[in-house]
Amino acid sequence: MPVRGLAPLLDGVFGRSPREHRESDQAFRRRRTVVAVTGVVGTALLGRSLSRPPGSSSFYAHTAAVAATWVVGGAAAGRLHLGYEPPAAGHRPLAVPIATGAAAFAGLYGCARIARHVPVLAGAVRSVLAYADKGDSRAVLVTALVSGAAEEVFFRGALYAAVPEGRQVPVTAAAYTATTLATRNPSLVLAAGGMGTLFALQRRATGGIQASTITHLVWTTLVLRFLPPLFADPPD
Repeated sequence: MPVRGLAPLLDGVFGRSPREHRESDQAFRRRRTVVAVTGVVGTALLGRSLSRPPGSSSFYAHTAAVAATWVVGGAAAGRLHLGYEPPAAGHRPLAVPIATGAAAFAGLYGCARIARHVPVLAGAVRSVLAYADKGDSRAVLVTALVSGAAEEVFFRGALYAAVPEGRQVPVTAAAYTATTLATRNPSLVLAAGGMGTLFALQRRATGGIQASTITHLVWTTLVLRFLPPLFADPPD
């Protein structure tokens, strides 16, 4: 693709869309209150979910509770927006998010090959992948996809809209990363930092959560398909 042709594509991923709605000061304060309460509850439940035995009914129950918290809190905070692709980008609204999810996974896979040789990181990744190895593959996939979509509703939906304009990307990325600290797993914290920034940039570019949700689901599907075999084998 010519260098000139990359400009519209990059603008569609990292550009800035016009603010999609205005709220009264009262509605904005209410949104921030709901978001704060939801964040505390969701973070506490997330920490408990990954302390449950892999494949257990308790794990699935706690994970469902986390997803429900993000969705209910996100919806209760106020209007949510799917967003749009900037007309000047010249591409279909599904193509870029799907390609972005695949590219993000490719980067993660490269980092994972290095992490296999770092005992602390390798152990952290394996402890997360144990939930995929010891559970029913279909149940794990559905659980992961529902959780990913729920996170977008809250972090790139309600939370993003509760942050003053111009600070949404760093604040929501930092909050997303801080939430995973409750899991006490360094691999999840690192992944949240990178992906949280990417998702926030997509939210800013498109004015809604559709693009980041699609990217999140594609990325999650590829992670569950290709990372477990990588960490099942000893390092090269």
